[in-house]
Parts: sequence; C-alpha cells; structure tokens
Amino acid sequence: MTKKQRVSIVLEKLEEKFGKPKCALNYNTPFELLVAVILSAQCTDVRVNMVTKEMFKKVNTPEQFAALSLPDIEDMIRSTGFFRNKAKNIKQCSEQILNEFNGQIPQEMNELTKLAGVGRKTANVVRGEIWGLADGITVDTHVRRISNLLGLTKETDPLKIEKDLMKIVPHESWIDFSHYIILQGRDKCIARRPKCDECEINIACKHYEKLLKEREKEKIK
Repeated sequence: MTKKQRVSIVLEKLEEKFGKPKCALNYNTPFELLVAVILSAQCTDVRVNMVTKEMFKKVNTPEQFAALSLPDIEDMIRSTGFFRNKAKNIKQCSEQILNEFNGQIPQEMNELTKLAGVGRKTANVVRGEIWGLADGITVDTHVRRISNLLGLTKETDPLKIEKDLMKIVPHESWIDFSHYIILQGRDKCIARRPKCDECEINIACKHYEKLLKEREKEKIK
C-alpha cells in the first residue's frame, strides 16, 4: 500500500466517523482563536477552553491585553502551564497587531509568523480555521506521532513531517487531515493506551501491521 493510498483510507474512514471536523478550541473572534492557540502549547484544549471561558469575559481584544500588566495576564492563564512565556507572547503579540497591523490579524503566513508566540503550527490553525487558507498542514503532537505510526513519514521534526505530508495529502484536505488525526488521537490512537484493535484506520497503519505480524510470531512459538 502506498502512502497516498493510506492517506486516502484515513480521510475516508475518519470523515465517515467524525463528519466535517472543526477546531476543538472555543472562540468568537479571530483574535480569541489566536490567543487560545498560543495557550494550547503543552496544554490540553479542554484546559484552554476552561481558562478562556472566564478570561474572554473580561478581556478579549488586542487593546485590552496590551493594556494589562504581565502579572495580570499570568494570573489568568497560570493553569495552562508555561504561563510566564505565554503571557509575554500574548501581550507582545497584541501590541504588534495594534502597532504594525492596524489592529487586524494579518492573513499572510510570513506576516502572521512575525507575531510573538506564533509559529507555523499556530499560523496554520488560524489561517485554516478563520479564512480557509492552507499553505501547509498543522503538525501538533498527535499529528507528529500518528503520522509516524501510520507510516506516512519517518521524520520527527514538525517542519519535515509537514513537508512529507504535503506531498501525499490532497491540498483540499490539508486542513481537515490535521483535525481528523487530532480527533483520532484523542479517541483511539491514545499515546499511552492506544486502542489499535478498535481503531477505524488500523487497515492503513504500518504500526498495526507490525503488531499483527508480532502476534503471529508469538502464536508460532
């Protein structure tokens, strides 16, 4: 089975399972999504949604965050982890949006990644979710791990994984592919306790192929 065939099966099976996927982070404006994605680094979406639910009632614009002190921001986001660095990025990012982009989040990848705390992953999420734009494929911890298990890449570096995936995932599915893999990573392909036998895409998984072969060897013994 080729990598493109594996991708085709993955997309077909997970579309049947999840329907049209959507971002797991809750937001009402593009800026709220940007802040939420910055907070999601090394933190679960569930925790981020808990934090932003209360925080966005008080502050939810670049102007409001830019006016806050770092300690004030830190106190609101403390439970997301790495809160000092995230607070600094959110404040600086807000100031950049106001001073360099007339209060609007830039759409272009090269401009968006100039913002503090915004790398390719964050930019891909925001561009795909808000404007339906896809210059690349979002590679988070789920996508990195599961793409290797499926046999779609042997790389460990997110940028190299993204380049590998862009060659085999149809362009029109770049946004959905990441959503599907993330959803499957939370449901069946769980890092610490994967449910391989129950997984809807195990037919396209290199790791599962190896697992079955190992079981056959054990039977022979």
